[in-house]
Amino acid sequence: MSKKILVVSTSLRADSNSDLLAEAFINGAKEAGHKVEKVSLKDKTIGFCRGCLACQKTGNCVIQDDAGGIVEKMLHADVLVFATPVYYYEMSGQMKTLLDRANSLYTADYAYRAVYLLATAADEDEHAIEGAKKGLEGFIACFERAYLAGYIFAGGVDAPGMARGHSALEKAHEMGRQV
Repeated sequence: MSKKILVVSTSLRADSNSDLLAEAFINGAKEAGHKVEKVSLKDKTIGFCRGCLACQKTGNCVIQDDAGGIVEKMLHADVLVFATPVYYYEMSGQMKTLLDRANSLYTADYAYRAVYLLATAADEDEHAIEGAKKGLEGFIACFERAYLAGYIFAGGVDAPGMARGHSALEKAHEMGRQV
């Protein structure tokens, strides 16, 4: 059965390695017949959550910027995929800010169940993804019907485009096909 997949690419860098993982996942998912939409946080304005909790009453954030439209797409997607560079052993700040701004989903009838993480880092150690994974799992834990369905890590990539040819690209492609 075809699923509606939202891929959020959080790197702000041109030719980013995490975006290469996202594209590989997308290609696999499309080959499997899924409907895929990609949102890049490049050129998006996403302010910090104010913690006012108005969104849990109204379903909408009081801050008028690009986050509202992205969160609306998250609400209706069957599958969420987040692609992030790992900075200081954690997800990118812009990804964390988006997750904070998705607070309105907490009280919503969200469609997503499966959530995936695609991450890259300069550090080659496979444990370099653990902080980003734990951070995403914290978000997921607030949604009882959602779960971390899988993750891919490409380590040892720091310069733009360095992930080309990395074995993680094939893994991301296959993960997309298996959604």
